[in-house]
Amino acid sequence: MNDKELNQYLQGTIPINEKWITELERYAKENRVPIMEPVSMNFLQQIIRIHQPARILEIGTAIGYSALRMLQANPGALITTIERDESRFTYAVNEIKALNKHEQINVIFGDALEVAEEITNQGPFDLLFIDAAKGQYKRFFELYSPSIRKSGIVISDNVLFKGYVANPSEDNPRFSKIAGKINTYNQWLINNESFHTSIVPIGDGIAISIKK
Repeated sequence: MNDKELNQYLQGTIPINEKWITELERYAKENRVPIMEPVSMNFLQQIIRIHQPARILEIGTAIGYSALRMLQANPGALITTIERDESRFTYAVNEIKALNKHEQINVIFGDALEVAEEITNQGPFDLLFIDAAKGQYKRFFELYSPSIRKSGIVISDNVLFKGYVANPSEDNPRFSKIAGKINTYNQWLINNESFHTSIVPIGDGIAISIKK
């Protein structure tokens, strides 16, 4: 069984989603908005169900899909999420209000590299989810991980980046360049003595870092 067949099998094990989820997924596909893969999202939700983080910080709101799905896994959580693209920010805010989740999900408009002081002052957080500009993962981690409490979790998505991290290709130099940056981040993360990190080959690759 190859990776594609395995992923298809795993997707087949995921329960049927509610209408609002499938509509968000359809919108993302039609408008080429990057959102978390279904298998990865299901895995992240399971982590949240196990650890029940009360306060979650997300770097990269996009259209609000992952924030809403994380809240679905722990309905009592409070989520702060940051988005720098104005059209996606607006869409996320409207979607969150339409689902009546605006009291639990606070969407911040801005560049995560520029609003860090404002956000970290709201900590500590129990979980940090990084899913934004891939070349900036290390900076995001350095800026925001100090606001994660002891034994808190940092989740980094796309750390295997379409397989290019493990198998760079000259056929797509842009992807290989991004993969090189992610590989540098992965190596730095694994050797970060303040965290226990494991990389899980689910979806596009997920790094789980637990603060010591």
